[in-house]
Order: sequence, then C-alpha cells, then structure tokens
Amino acid sequence: MRVESRNNERLRDVARLATSSHERRKSGRCVLEGLHLIDVYCQRVGLPQTLVVLDEALARREVADLVARVPASRTIVVRRALFSQLASLPADVSALAVVPAPVTRVSEPGRFCLLLEDVQDPGNVGTMIRTAAAAGVDQVLLSRDCAFAWAPKALRAGQGAHFLTTVIERVDLGHWIDAFRAAGGRAFATVVTDATSVYRADLRGRVAIAIGREGSGLSPALSQACDARIAIPMASGSESLNAAAAAAVVLFEAVRQRGGDAP
Repeated sequence: MRVESRNNERLRDVARLATSSHERRKSGRCVLEGLHLIDVYCQRVGLPQTLVVLDEALARREVADLVARVPASRTIVVRRALFSQLASLPADVSALAVVPAPVTRVSEPGRFCLLLEDVQDPGNVGTMIRTAAAAGVDQVLLSRDCAFAWAPKALRAGQGAHFLTTVIERVDLGHWIDAFRAAGGRAFATVVTDATSVYRADLRGRVAIAIGREGSGLSPALSQACDARIAIPMASGSESLNAAAAAAVVLFEAVRQRGGDAP
C-alpha cells in the first residue's frame, strides 16, 4: 500500500514507536531499521507486523526480495520525505519494520551467560549482546534498571545479534545467581580492584560473567553475590575500560579457555 500522508494511522503508529521508548515498552513492540536487521529477524523469527519501504528503493533487488516475502497488507510504501520522519538513520537504510519485542522468561540457566546490571546506554547494551552472541553465550540477562534491549540504538548496535542469543530483561540478578549456583554454575564479578586477573581465573564450565553500570560498575550487593571477582590488567594510568569493551575481553578470554571456538 502506498501512503502519501503523514496522518495515515498506520504510519502514525510506526512514528510513535520509532520516537517513544514509553510507547515501545507499553506496546511490547520495537522498530528494526535497515535491511540487515529485518532480514535476520525474518530468518530467525518470522515476518514483521508492518514493513515500511522507501519507494525509490523498490528497484533494488534486495528490497524487492524483502517486499515479496511480506504480505502486501503489511507493507507500506512511502516517499523519502515521509520515510525520513520515521527513521533515525538516513533514508538510505531503505526499510524499517515493526515487530513484537520478544519476551523471554527466566528458565533453566544456560552454561555460558552474561549478566548486565543497570547498564544505561542502549548502545552499550546492544554492543554487549552482539559480543555475547559472537562468543556463543546462551543467555544475556538484564537487571530491571538496564536500558531497554529493544530500543532502536540497542538494536542497531546489536546488528541482529538479539535474535542469535536469548535476551532476558528485568531479572533479579541476585536471585538468579543463587539458582545458577544451585545448578552447578559459578558467577564472576568483573571489577577494577581487589580481584584476580581474568587471565588467571578459571572460566571453563558453567559460568556467568557480570558487568556493571558505566562509571560506577557493579553494585556491592551483586559483586558479593558472585563467587569470585575478576579484573582486566591494564597499563599504569588507565583506570578502567568501557563496559562493552570489558565484556568483550572477558567473554573471549572465556572462549579461549573453553577451547578457542565459540559454539
């Protein structure tokens, strides 16, 4: 369906979701921007509820193929001026899609997990989910006060990784660690001081890596709930790494210890 007016109700619904985190959380939906994200979603989950396509991009093979996969009743074709009001990226992204934000409940703990406590930047959340998926992490668990994992910035940073691992939000991480330990797991608090070097810690077996809020790091309570504290050795004068960078170092050290190949 071609839409010419910004007052079209379906287009207005897309615009609200694209610009309001409150609307996304309330409705349980999110917006995927760009062909890559949409393609990964279609392959791993299913077809979007709504697909919005830039009219001048229909001549491109990859765009035409995407449109052919989605029912015409779910597809909206718009001109550049309208598309640019919806997408936070340039119109060259060509397409965006509205999809349900997957809701996953805490179930049996995985063997290799990443815990995020109160991480505030959606870009950091998305980057860490992307790193976790690349490292073969089974579950990424977010505390109640983490940034929304399905925000546009988090999804862009994740580059489709949200659909390649299990993302669980609003988790009481302290209680989760208790259950993880009962299942034979060990949780490691990533901190800056008073800790074992990550390169000397045993990160094999069933493990969970905890990363804290930018700046302040893990809360004392969650750090104490973990089985051990680990730190990344750094050159003199360097106090800490960005949370996403720290997660990458620790997760791939665990990959190295577990045989060097992410599953």
